Amino acid sequence: MASCEARWVGERERAHALLSAIEADDPEMFTTELNELEDGQVELVVKVEGNSIPALQSTMDDLLACLAVAEASLDVIHD
Repeated sequence: MASCEARWVGERERAHALLSAIEADDPEMFTTELNELEDGQVELVVKVEGNSIPALQSTMDDLLACLAVAEASLDVIHD
């Protein structure tokens, strides 16, 4: 069994938008947490588990690609 985590810190509204970008993408392959931080921001944690390193890499690559596109889209909308 292999596992990996990705963490992102920022505003709550943006975290929810990023979360919605990955919720439909094989939700049984990963879990998410949204943690409050002391400075008013939140931490989005995405945890992936797989039976092998290649499976883990494939899932994490897909999720990070979705998050990158969502974040770039949010940047365009807010600029």
